[in-house]
Amino acid sequence: MSDATGKKAVLSLDGKQIDLPIYSGTLGPDVIDVKDVLAQGHFTFDPGFMATAACESKITFIDGDKGVLLHRGYPIDQLAEKADYLEVCYLLLHGELPNAEQKDEFDKLVRNHTMLHDQVQRFYNGFRRDAHPMAVMCGVVGALSAFYHDGLDVENPKHREITAIRLVAKIPTIAAWSYKYTIGQPFMYPRNDLSYAENFLYMMFATPADVDYKVNPVLAKAMDRIFTLHADHEQNASTSTVRMAGSTGANPYACIAAGIAALWGPAHGGANEAVLKMLDEIGSVENVAEFMEKVKRKEVKLMGFGHRVYKNFDPRAKVMKQTCDEVLAALGINDPQLALAMELEKIALSDEYFIKRNLYPNVDFYSGIILKAIGIPTAMFTVIFALARTVGWISHWLEMHSAPYKIARPRQLYTGATQRDFVKVDQR
Repeated sequence: MSDATGKKAVLSLDGKQIDLPIYSGTLGPDVIDVKDVLAQGHFTFDPGFMATAACESKITFIDGDKGVLLHRGYPIDQLAEKADYLEVCYLLLHGELPNAEQKDEFDKLVRNHTMLHDQVQRFYNGFRRDAHPMAVMCGVVGALSAFYHDGLDVENPKHREITAIRLVAKIPTIAAWSYKYTIGQPFMYPRNDLSYAENFLYMMFATPADVDYKVNPVLAKAMDRIFTLHADHEQNASTSTVRMAGSTGANPYACIAAGIAALWGPAHGGANEAVLKMLDEIGSVENVAEFMEKVKRKEVKLMGFGHRVYKNFDPRAKVMKQTCDEVLAALGINDPQLALAMELEKIALSDEYFIKRNLYPNVDFYSGIILKAIGIPTAMFTVIFALARTVGWISHWLEMHSAPYKIARPRQLYTGATQRDFVKVDQR
């Protein structure tokens, strides 16, 4: 961050002039430093933090107007097409892509930490079998601090590093076991001879009776891309939650559990789950045209189209669409709901109403279709999002702890009652 050629914003407040420094990043709009407003007895007001930069970061850059998403400077489409997920994890955590030796060492390190403490298995038994997998994820991830308390000193760089590796390595096991528990099947232990995505699918779908279980390479590739395309997305609600929790000095497992809880909301990580629910409500291909007319009349909401940040085509959606086509072709699925989704896509990409409003299919639309085709139940969609996003969350947590930081303390515009005196109950 640097001064933008000495520029300042001038604010006139109660007859006083306040000079507010303007800073420039390497990309994106300049930011105005408003902290001096507090000295004059005022707060700034920005509901939803629509125009507020709450931190300085070197991890991810988004230009929503141009449809750009960069991780450490690398375009997301290049990473999704040319790198595997663990390579992207290394990039987010360390700032640079690994060379061959570093990649091999990192992959081995992650594999060495895929197992969970044996007593964690018993922790699952405390949940009802019909519990939502995200509820299980919140509980189990938060509980990891009770099992791995040898690395909880947030001021110790070595502790922070090993905790990051543990989270990236163990989260697929936690996620797969959350699914196995809800369907009453035995937990499958991770296999270190498989890739990250293959291992997850193996733990999800294999059983002890499947001694020759093989992961479909097309599905493994698709899952790896889903992980990559969801790895990080700048200062979204869940990432901001992780940073805010981390600013208190809370242990990293608690911070990631807080991120999982924030992600659970249907307006955030639950969006791809909402797509499938919408398709259920539409019912059949014959009803799509009328449904889209209702969307135009603002009678119903179109899920999986458009994006809060991207005012152009979601750059992740382009790669996800290609992956979606590959998966559907490889599996040869004849699913009425998937046919319905393709009809929605067709109308949205050709109808002037949706084109003018940039209501293009987003990453949630295609990822939901892919996950359904693979055989992953709707309740697990947000879990997989949390799995993929864990590396982004812990990267931001690491970045925050590697430099001076302050505890997050947003202000408010108070509109409640003014001060009043207490009156005893018999006098009210």
